[in-house]
Amino acid sequence: MAKHIKVSDLVQPFHLEVISGEDHLNRKITVPDLNRPALEMAGYFTYYSRDRVQLLGKTEITFYEQLTSEQKRSRIERICDDATPCIVVTRGLEIPDEIVEVAREKQFPLLRSNLSTTMLASRITGFLENRLAPSTTIHGVLVDVYGVGVLITGGSGIGKSETALELVKRGHRLVADDAVEIRQTADNTLYGNAPELIKHLLEIRGVGIINVMTLFGAGAVRNTKRITLVIRLENWDQDKQYDRLGLDDETTKIIDTDVPLMTIPVRPGRNLAVILEVAAMNFRLKRMGYNAALQFTNKLTETIAEDMDDMD
Repeated sequence: MAKHIKVSDLVQPFHLEVISGEDHLNRKITVPDLNRPALEMAGYFTYYSRDRVQLLGKTEITFYEQLTSEQKRSRIERICDDATPCIVVTRGLEIPDEIVEVAREKQFPLLRSNLSTTMLASRITGFLENRLAPSTTIHGVLVDVYGVGVLITGGSGIGKSETALELVKRGHRLVADDAVEIRQTADNTLYGNAPELIKHLLEIRGVGIINVMTLFGAGAVRNTKRITLVIRLENWDQDKQYDRLGLDDETTKIIDTDVPLMTIPVRPGRNLAVILEVAAMNFRLKRMGYNAALQFTNKLTETIAEDMDDMD
């Protein structure tokens, strides 16, 4: 089922005045795009985006006032489609009587804002993109390490929460533990946050649930973070070949986005918090254009080539 919000979800955040349709604010909004029905006001409905929130600004209202009474009524009746969520009039403009009459007859949500058309359109679009973005929930821990959003995954009991606790003690920030809610924006960027019920909480086996913000202060947590690196913890397998140079660029798909993936084997004696810190710093260096593994490989190749030349 497609994600949606209700028209009523717009009223309070944007301080909208409800002119009509008070009992029908449960209409669904399913797309983040808005529509300014200027062509529809002129009578062209071939490509009418009826599933979008309709914005009427000064241009649309001024043009509408120039129409005949018959045109005014017929065109606003078609704009107030059963599939259209609502109409929002901007700038606190006086709404023509015909629009109010048709909206009240149809019990169609007609709203008004004091904001300019451009400003309201920008704010509502951002709000809808956030609320309607594709989302999923992943079992793991999300931490902010040196500005890098690191999603730690792995089997139950592998040490994800304990590693996050050590990272917090070392000055990094917790975003979510156990369940990470992830949403994907229009440009395929992933953002993660904690469900409201477990925000700022961390479960440590043998100790119980702790509130990280209460214990370590507000600087130890953050509400949301862009996910740029996934680190998968797994039990050490002596028969498995692990990447020792860092030349293998693995990725994992979350929703529709490929995210860099590192697999860290876990065994007694390995300080996972320090390893994750180094992994985050090395990831930042790679994004800045410096790849230590690649430079080492190039130097090794050059050295071998020089030795071969000497032998010749």
